Amino acid sequence: MVNSSKRASYPSKLADSSYMTNGYLETAIDWLPGIKEILLRDFPSFFRTIDPHDIMLQVLQEECGRAKHASAIILNTFEALEHDVLEALSSMLPPVYPIGPLTLLLNHVTDEDLKTIGSNLWKEDRECLKWLDTNEPKSVIYVNFGSITVMTNHQLIEFAWGLANSGKTFLWVIRPDLVDENTILPYEFVLETKDRGQLSGWCPQEEVLAHPAIGGFLTHSGWNSTIESLCNGVPMICWPFFAEQPTNCRFCCKEWGVGMQIEGDVTRDRVERLVRELMEGQKGKELTMKALEWKKLAEDATILKEGSSFLNYDNMVRQVLLSDNLKST
Repeated sequence: MVNSSKRASYPSKLADSSYMTNGYLETAIDWLPGIKEILLRDFPSFFRTIDPHDIMLQVLQEECGRAKHASAIILNTFEALEHDVLEALSSMLPPVYPIGPLTLLLNHVTDEDLKTIGSNLWKEDRECLKWLDTNEPKSVIYVNFGSITVMTNHQLIEFAWGLANSGKTFLWVIRPDLVDENTILPYEFVLETKDRGQLSGWCPQEEVLAHPAIGGFLTHSGWNSTIESLCNGVPMICWPFFAEQPTNCRFCCKEWGVGMQIEGDVTRDRVERLVRELMEGQKGKELTMKALEWKKLAEDATILKEGSSFLNYDNMVRQVLLSDNLKST
């Protein structure tokens, strides 16, 4: 049931958009199967609407209905990471097969031609890997907000000076369309960080996160970035933007113990403090230790013939794909 201390704050009807900003999103929900407690603000952003005819809400409702009629539900996660949620989903949906992390499962692929298939939306700059080679282990914070997240010029400048003022070495991916208006980083910032900062238009993220020089990841909390960071034992500073990113952030910070969230508006002081804490503070050391534990569990899940994800993949092929082929012949 809903926490009794919060129950009185539930309005009978969300009459206007003020509920998005008046603190109502801090309401805790504790009746969702598989999740002990979650705040309304941690739900995917598509649910933050008072319009029952909202297009994204309609799409999600339709897809949830369609999922009940699927032959199988295949998820890029692993049992140890989301056991309670997966158990809850399994009670409501067709067979659920967590076969992730896919990045680790793919390491077992022996066909070299298949390995040439990429999924990046941007051309990779591999020079950043050579630059990482020149840095000490765990000394660089990697900054990447994904392939579609955008920010304002003000937010970009605050992130820039937060990184500069932290005094830490950083690799920052700035896509050509990251900012929704024309902007140029301040000359003073470039001058201040020229010996400890590297900017890139895009990079091979999995290789970057696996590099020994990387000690932390400032991320938008997209699922691919989140699970790739876990696979490499890299702790995170989370700045969720939209979609399921707030939910991923919540699990990183509250359930898995591998992240810290930038709360409220982005300011240079908040960015500086969190970067310092992650890279040199006691909290950062604790997050790193926890991230390394999840890395080991992710690797265990994809061990050939033994790991839970490998077995789930094998069962999915046998029970769903091969079974359907036999039925059609």
